[in-house]
Amino acid sequence: MTVNLRGKIFVTIFGTETRGGRTFDIVLLWMIILSVSIVVLESVSSIRETYHDIFVTTEWIFTISFTLEYMLRIYSSPRPLKYITSFYGLVDLLAILPTFLGLVFDQYTFLLTIRALRLFRMFRVFKLARYVKEAAILVKALQLSKNKIIVFFGAVLTLVLILGSLLYLIEGEENGFTSIPQSVYWAIVTITTVGYGDIAPVTVLGKILASVAMLTGFSIIAVPTGIISVEIGKAVKSSRNPKQALCTNCGHDTHDSDAHYCKICGTKI
Repeated sequence: MTVNLRGKIFVTIFGTETRGGRTFDIVLLWMIILSVSIVVLESVSSIRETYHDIFVTTEWIFTISFTLEYMLRIYSSPRPLKYITSFYGLVDLLAILPTFLGLVFDQYTFLLTIRALRLFRMFRVFKLARYVKEAAILVKALQLSKNKIIVFFGAVLTLVLILGSLLYLIEGEENGFTSIPQSVYWAIVTITTVGYGDIAPVTVLGKILASVAMLTGFSIIAVPTGIISVEIGKAVKSSRNPKQALCTNCGHDTHDSDAHYCKICGTKI
């Protein structure tokens, strides 16, 4: 009976295919959104002073609820230690830990520390990805474009290193370019079109090179967006279109996109 209970809890909490699992996910998703919204509102002093008691009460309601969820996940998981040490396991723990720490460190000297730790409640927002199926498409797109993005950033790093070195030689320390790292910082700020303005070239040649860097920056910014957009399109198409593969045993040629075995006869495709 215990095994059966653990199995039902596991299917409800970790699964999304059953009615109970979907209901649990929807309720938990709204609780996460509300709890994060309260953390944001609580940072506004005027609102915090007016609704302090309400914030404290709701925070404890959310904390107790998420603590119960965390304990049930550990109880029902086939491998509890793996869940506890996983990314989402750590996120779940960080989402509830600060409120309990506030009960222990109640001295004035710890108030600033607790206030900082309470910001970890924002980790609850990471729990949202677990309940959004479309997140899998985004993750797949990022994985497919990983090598291209690595090569792209390698090229960008080479470019900013060259630009920074040239500006260091052209402008020199007297114009604020005191070192190559400082000049590389300028190159990054310029190429990304941020333009803080704390360092700027003074010489004509330096301004010409800066202009080239600015124009190059407009083109560079669009590259990773295009790479990821293409891969997202492929991932969406792959998730929607059935897998076209002929089963050598029964001849069935339409399968799910992630299928490795024939849905009719079970033969590997």
